[in-house]
Amino acid sequence: MPAADPAPPLPARLSASVLGAGAATFLTLGVLQAIYGPAFPAFEARYGVSTAQVGVIASAHFIGSAAAPLLAGLLLTRLGLGRVVTGASLLLAAGVVLVAMSPTWPLALLGALLGGLGLGGVSGALNAAYAVAGTQAINFVNAVFGVGSMVAPLLLTFASRQAGDVAGGLPLAFATIAGLVGLSLVAAAAWGLPRLAHTAGDTAGAVDRGTLALFAALMLVYVGVEVGTGAWAAKTLAASGHTHPALVVSAYWGGLTVARVLTSLLGERVAPGRLVLGAALLTLVASALTALTTLAPLAYALVGLACGPIFPTALAWAARHLPARMVPFLLVGGSAGGILMPWLLGLGFTRLGPGAVPGLLTGAAGVLLLLVVLTLRRVGTGARAG
Repeated sequence: MPAADPAPPLPARLSASVLGAGAATFLTLGVLQAIYGPAFPAFEARYGVSTAQVGVIASAHFIGSAAAPLLAGLLLTRLGLGRVVTGASLLLAAGVVLVAMSPTWPLALLGALLGGLGLGGVSGALNAAYAVAGTQAINFVNAVFGVGSMVAPLLLTFASRQAGDVAGGLPLAFATIAGLVGLSLVAAAAWGLPRLAHTAGDTAGAVDRGTLALFAALMLVYVGVEVGTGAWAAKTLAASGHTHPALVVSAYWGGLTVARVLTSLLGERVAPGRLVLGAALLTLVASALTALTTLAPLAYALVGLACGPIFPTALAWAARHLPARMVPFLLVGGSAGGILMPWLLGLGFTRLGPGAVPGLLTGAAGVLLLLVVLTLRRVGTGARAG
């Protein structure tokens, strides 16, 4: 039997003062996170690097974004939310400006690393704050992150057209992101940031390592499923003879964003643990359906809808049982899943054929469901007392 649920703070009312700065910031983070892949041809043309080399710039970014939440978690209690977000935002802006202005490839890589560190710091700190603010708030800002990810290719296309070629569009695209960082800081000054309220976990003495490990494992497997599906769906569908795989992948990411919007409107009606359990079960069913060739396109869109609420709602659930400063550490587990799962899927595709991808995704979704059940047994649903 799970322990009795603690009484966490009431969710923040959704208002401009709560969501304004978060929306502006997460839009910026989404644009930066998603721009490197579409920008590969532009980097190749500008710096004369090969296709084999160009992916290193995305790796530099993701290394920074994976490492920074650890530092953010340590600094939150010492410096406070505002200082951590401001400092990380300035680091992010410095990184993207360096990418925009860099005359050489090594300096561009350094800029990507710095920008990734800034992104990871901002994301870690604000996800902690919005996790405490409640299911609705954290789903809303993460939905805006998804919108930013969809805007990124459009921004690059516009910048390239304005410059007359793909290489010339890079400075404008990354300078625009720096401008968005500035707007985010203005929004934070105007509306403030959500208060990083104390949770039950903050007063429980030593951190429950078993609970922390379960939530970290849950985030690792979930992000692996989300990123792995997005990375390999198109390749798998094309190998199975589907003619519009890119459209299906767009539907997958769109479903993810729509689900988070819906959860931001309705999420507080359901305890976080129950919501994550239902979403994980639906993710398992939808992942299994991707193995059926005729249903695969619809199934991938359904995976997106099912997955959407899990990441932000699991963070809100964790914040009811762990100190808020621990939330950034969970993001490190998620980053590890985002690195490992696409590699495992690629290995399966290469050695066993495209049919291995749905099988591996379904297996991972099954592990995710098991971890959710184990977490529920340990901490309960996260329902509010009274």
